[in-house]
Amino acid sequence: MFNRAAFFEAHEVLEDVWRAAPQTEKKFLQGLIQVAVALYHHGNGNSVGARSVLRRAFRNLSRYPENFGGINSALFLSSISAWQRALDEGTPVPSLPKIVLSR
Repeated sequence: MFNRAAFFEAHEVLEDVWRAAPQTEKKFLQGLIQVAVALYHHGNGNSVGARSVLRRAFRNLSRYPENFGGINSALFLSSISAWQRALDEGTPVPSLPKIVLSR
């Protein structure tokens, strides 16, 4: 769902996973949820909300080691960072962040 830009739906599914997750994984999952929420906000024209939530998402996700949960987090964080810069500078946003599994 996330990679198909169905951000509201991705947020709903990830929230269910978050509720059942062990405490050690909750902030990581919260970060993924926050990215989905930020991109949903952006899609609805709420760039202030998108910037705020994306910043919190970056903080939560960057606490975890690379490839946590089988996700290529370095690539994901780089994409989020590029989005943050574009939103902060008022420049066109790059392509949507994608969740890519690590190898």
